[in-house]
Amino acid sequence: MHIAEGFLPITDCVVWYALSAPFVVHGARQVIKQSKEDPESRLLLAAAGAFTFVLSSIKLPSVTGSSSHPTGTGLGAVLFRPPVMAFLSTIVLIFQALLLAHGGITTLGANVFSMGIAGPWVGYTCWRLSSRLGWNQNVGVFSALAFADLSTYVVTSVQLGIAFPDPVSGLLGSVAKFMSIFAISQIPLAIAEGILGVLVFRLLTDVARPELERLGVIKTAEHAKTGA
Repeated sequence: MHIAEGFLPITDCVVWYALSAPFVVHGARQVIKQSKEDPESRLLLAAAGAFTFVLSSIKLPSVTGSSSHPTGTGLGAVLFRPPVMAFLSTIVLIFQALLLAHGGITTLGANVFSMGIAGPWVGYTCWRLSSRLGWNQNVGVFSALAFADLSTYVVTSVQLGIAFPDPVSGLLGSVAKFMSIFAISQIPLAIAEGILGVLVFRLLTDVARPELERLGVIKTAEHAKTGA
């Protein structure tokens, strides 16, 4: 997912920076607002960022100029909603680019858009849809993390396809090729990330239930009894 430094044309880099910037600024404001209005949630914010950092640091070589790995953004999207993850993912990606040579600064906008914006929004949509359909909470968490992961790679494939269209089949052909190569490693990783997410969410429910109830992530005991 992390597109390497200098791999994208400069025009693509500028466009992805421009598209990502408003989301990141809004996310930063949401993080500040969340921290001020609910100081006790800061530990969970840090945990969401750390979860994303650790999982997305597991680098597996994939398509030339990129890599496969879990993303971890679905959990943060469930806990704090997608805008927060745009900002947290940017911080994570900057540290990884500077300290781990994972990704890059010129490609930061593209990586933020795929991992920090598209992924969290898809994951959160799955979480909300699962809740509205009355599915088991574990199914919602699994789908949120798995589809946040998969959608990140779909967007990355589109980004690479735009930058390097196939001489014969064009943009669509190039995107299809990138997606088919990514799928080999990413589908199993997405499933594993979904299962891990369920386990982590269960742990958080045990150790931080009041915070999750206050955030509206899980129902309070009173609401659960009344079915509200």
